[in-house]
Amino acid sequence: MVERRKPIPVIDAVTNVMKHSKLGESEIISIDDCDNRRLAEAIVAKHPVPPFDKSPYDGFALRSIDTKQGAIDHPVEFEVVEHIGAGQIPMKTLKKGQATRIMTGAKIPDGADCVAMFEVCKVYEKNGKNYMSIKRKMKEGQNIVSKASEVAEEEVLIEAGTLINPGVKALLATFGYNNVCVAKKPVVGIIATGTELLDVEDELQPGKIRNSNAYMIMSQIKRAGGECIYFGKLADEFASSYDTILHVLGKVDILITTGGVSVGDFDLMPAIYEKLGAEVLFNKIAMRPGSVTTVAVRGNQLLFGLSGNPSACYVGFELFTRPIIQHYLFNKQPFLKRIKATLQEDFPKPNPFTRFVRSYLTYEGGNIGVKLAGIDKSNVVTSLAHTNALMVLPGGTRGYQRGAVVEVLLVEDMDGQATF
Repeated sequence: MVERRKPIPVIDAVTNVMKHSKLGESEIISIDDCDNRRLAEAIVAKHPVPPFDKSPYDGFALRSIDTKQGAIDHPVEFEVVEHIGAGQIPMKTLKKGQATRIMTGAKIPDGADCVAMFEVCKVYEKNGKNYMSIKRKMKEGQNIVSKASEVAEEEVLIEAGTLINPGVKALLATFGYNNVCVAKKPVVGIIATGTELLDVEDELQPGKIRNSNAYMIMSQIKRAGGECIYFGKLADEFASSYDTILHVLGKVDILITTGGVSVGDFDLMPAIYEKLGAEVLFNKIAMRPGSVTTVAVRGNQLLFGLSGNPSACYVGFELFTRPIIQHYLFNKQPFLKRIKATLQEDFPKPNPFTRFVRSYLTYEGGNIGVKLAGIDKSNVVTSLAHTNALMVLPGGTRGYQRGAVVEVLLVEDMDGQATF
């Protein structure tokens, strides 16, 4: 007897999955290896920035009170008693009528409270000594970058869960994080099911197709920040498939299978879930493509049964598996970012259920547009090569015309958002 499945709304499916999300473990790695990893703890300033009052220019450090008589027709003279560069420590405390030649980034000497830029000063020698003069008044604090004006000591700079990019890495180096605490990547296993599947290197045979889903999913896992292990293909045979999956579950944090989740005679995953004692969270979603996407939980492990159709498989991963991986990696914004875009072509197809259309963004005249990436069918693979967004068309609509404003999910954006 064919099983009847009742589809649930997409938001309910997402909610049910995220109830079983968990934070992963952390690990310490070298700063050399931390690019594109997510922080497992916040970056805290170990010292103020700058750590001392410093000069933003080449010029002369002096006492502002000594310039109160300075004017165009009345230059004020200073004896230059020291010359310091960046990284050098001033040795002399300035007294009345004294100045220090100072380079950009150098520490302000004691006694000085302002810096006159080199361009407004006149430099000369007199009686074997170095002097400078200035024809203007200076204010206290003028041209001085104050200690801690950028960052205070113990200030939280970057939150846990942040993706380490070049700017974040600069902060890590600035504050001496030679070793970095990052989120440990979840190990995600992939198994492709179906007797019809060939390996990539195999010649095509009648009735067979090459296994594209496994390689696509591995790439999606890596993009999402996980570590993937491909365990190969399974033929449509229950006993061997069950034994393999049971064995594999001991080696991974998350398991993804592709295919075998429909209700056909050779779709074995529902029976395998039952024998595993896994709780099926849902097995039918009111969406296109990927309506047969199935998610089950066994202990503390999630099992994602994604469609065997490439586009449906792709969409199922992005909507349900990716947020789980992102949450595991301490990301507080695990869901795909949503934006508004203007449809650049007609989409007349009715949408009885919420439809996620493989699309790509366009940018013209400061406006964000969206176009179909290719044929909108779940078994189509070619459109995925051009996809950087999923256009969201609500259920119950009769199609859309060019110029309509629609919601779009950004699949290549790593910032994400906090809610679906």
